[in-house]
Amino acid sequence: MTTQTRDLREFDRDTGNIYQSVVIISKRANQVGQETKEELNAKLEEFASSTDNLEEVFENREQIEIAKYYEQLPKPSLIAISQFLSGEVYYRVPESEKDAG
Repeated sequence: MTTQTRDLREFDRDTGNIYQSVVIISKRANQVGQETKEELNAKLEEFASSTDNLEEVFENREQIEIAKYYEQLPKPSLIAISQFLSGEVYYRVPESEKDAG
């Protein structure tokens, strides 16, 4: 199943504003994507060599398996939505802090 219908009321339950929730989710998705990218690059650096020849590139099965694993991971936006709806995302609203102070 590639598409999932979601109840919009779930998204603004904590913030009271659907647009604010979307911004929070998008920022978290960017963080998740960046973390995944850094993790993948760190793992692939182990395979980097200054003298790559064509045979080594095609024969590196471990590198292919790592790439396949990361391709099968859920998209960062889906992870961020799941984390937000389960209350795992910490966020603060600077505008409300100014008003309170």
